[in-house]
Amino acid sequence: MKKLITLAIITFIISFSGCSSSAPIEAVASPMPTGSVPTYYVGAYQDVDSVKSALVGAGFEVLAEYKVKKIGTTIVFTNNSLKAMADNPKRGFAAILRVLVDDANKQISFTNPIYYGKAFMQDEYNNEVSSAALTAIQGAFDGLKASENDKWEFAELSGYHFMVSMPYYEDFVELGEGTDLVSKADSYKKGKLEVFKLELSKNRTILGYKLGKRTAKFVKKIGTKNASILPWLVLIEDGKAYALNAKYYIAISYPKLSMGEFMTIATVPGAVAKDLSKPFK
Repeated sequence: MKKLITLAIITFIISFSGCSSSAPIEAVASPMPTGSVPTYYVGAYQDVDSVKSALVGAGFEVLAEYKVKKIGTTIVFTNNSLKAMADNPKRGFAAILRVLVDDANKQISFTNPIYYGKAFMQDEYNNEVSSAALTAIQGAFDGLKASENDKWEFAELSGYHFMVSMPYYEDFVELGEGTDLVSKADSYKKGKLEVFKLELSKNRTILGYKLGKRTAKFVKKIGTKNASILPWLVLIEDGKAYALNAKYYIAISYPKLSMGEFMTIATVPGAVAKDLSKPFK
């Protein structure tokens, strides 16, 4: 009860500054992970409003919520330390964390800041920032447990690829080039496909973007528990728009995916690239 009262007070105070700015989360020294690390941390079910309130109370900035039909809702969030860390060339994706409020499986599932931080920051991984983000999440949500099956060796995440001839992190899909890419994305379909926009700096912006309805159905084929993979991210920097290659991003978000399962969605990577390229033509 004492913890609930304290959290309520913190949430009330932070509410005066709104969800648009996050309180600083202090980065502290933490030992570098060894062995395998979980892709997700899973906990008892809470509704969307309760999760958002707890995130704000823990110092995070809630960017958006995205409804995954018949599965649940992805809440996208960040904080000042993550944004500062990710404000570097080709590292913008690392600013984003997600939690799936999973109505179908009656649980909540957080992307692990350490897992995705290492994967997306590569050799520039900042363990203090990622560990502090995880500690803040765990402090706000009691009883979170590491995903049992979804995990990977920490040391291998920066060089991760699904198999020989498959893409690595840096093998982005280039979606378009020009000086007005952000405005093009803002205005395409009257902005209905843009879930959120996060400006990291003058020349670096992250967008959350909806895929076509048909394309987005792949999560139902290979695992609804990992549906926080949606919405897809687009990085706009230095006059170019990039997306993570779907063959990479799907595989790293579903680390136990078999080749047979991957073949059931063989057309999806091409469809993702096609969907995301349309705003930038």
